[in-house]
Amino acid sequence: MRNISSLVTVAGPAPRTGAAMRDLGLIANGALAAQRGRLVFVGHERDLESAVSASSAQTIDAEGGAVMPGFVDPHTHLVFAGDRDDELRRRLAGVPYAQIAAEGGGIVRSVAGTRAASVEELTAGLVGRLDELLRNGTTTAEVKSGYGLETAAELRCLEAIRAANAAHPIDLVPTFLGAHEVPLEYRKKRERYIEIVIREMIPEVARRGLARFCDVFCEKDVFSVAESRAILEAASASGMALRLHADELANSGGAQLAAELGARSADHLIHASQADCRALAEASCAATLLPAAAFYLKLGRYAPARTLIEAGAAVALATDANPGGGLSPSMPFAMTVACFGMGMALEEALVAATINAAFSLDVHADVGSLEVGKRADCLVLRSPRLLDLLRVGSTGIRSVVKDGKVAI
Repeated sequence: MRNISSLVTVAGPAPRTGAAMRDLGLIANGALAAQRGRLVFVGHERDLESAVSASSAQTIDAEGGAVMPGFVDPHTHLVFAGDRDDELRRRLAGVPYAQIAAEGGGIVRSVAGTRAASVEELTAGLVGRLDELLRNGTTTAEVKSGYGLETAAELRCLEAIRAANAAHPIDLVPTFLGAHEVPLEYRKKRERYIEIVIREMIPEVARRGLARFCDVFCEKDVFSVAESRAILEAASASGMALRLHADELANSGGAQLAAELGARSADHLIHASQADCRALAEASCAATLLPAAAFYLKLGRYAPARTLIEAGAAVALATDANPGGGLSPSMPFAMTVACFGMGMALEEALVAATINAAFSLDVHADVGSLEVGKRADCLVLRSPRLLDLLRVGSTGIRSVVKDGKVAI
């Protein structure tokens, strides 16, 4: 790839924290080369010919646009069937999400359709949604189960993630989220459902090797700190790494639990305190923020991004793409809300959407930056202006390269 006005490498140690989140590792008049899907040259165009033999290579002309790493989306809920359009209309009319959930809506509304869907149907739906992510520049994404809420349905969701991973250019990181909510049939015997998650779901997911992570929605009126700890400790003993929905609707103690258990990431964090931010930083637990979800849920506030950055936490961004509260598949839109709603600088948001997001998923050795040896996943922008990424309705992305091949 030649004729790059500005090559955004984000090269160096991961994760980026503090002031280092503003360092994009820029190379003016850059070029890169890849072989068998891996980068073999990243540097100034003047040095390309002496570094590699490109006589038989496919050459991409960036036409003076900037080039950057592909986005890594570390929090999505893309395996589901059915819709929640009526709930969205109620929310637009001013009904709070918490009220809708208390009335039997929200997460559990997506359960019936998901339980009725086959692996093939779930896979087809997921692949279609991944196409949307790819068009918006995402080349690696985490995908959670969590709309089955029974063993067979949760396993089908994870099987669909595995099938989609084999069929789609985007690399997927699977997460088991059987503890997304207590299903309606167990509301009066929640202890029994938690027992099923721990003694039935987790062992079977681990036996089949279907999930890299286990997640829990640790929140008031969902799963308590004690319940979340029991589930996560069981998952850790089974070999899964940990992540956690934490402090989204209230300060639930989720961030502190994530730090205590050595979770890879604590996500949402809208109500995280200064002490929570420090605890995450000290534990090297990524703080994955989902500003577009707070926007769509009309929560009236965002996660304390500046406090987290100043505390030294590894801040990442994600879309939270889902059928109810994460209506955008676009990492550029998540960056836009992060900048204009949470006070992040453009450079911080870009780092949070690439190398820090990759760290959140423990895939930063492979993706998230443009460095020799890493996957050749990159975006060619239409102009040299990185600020064009924040133009809602136009991603500013000319083409998406995945594993050294033009995907879009």
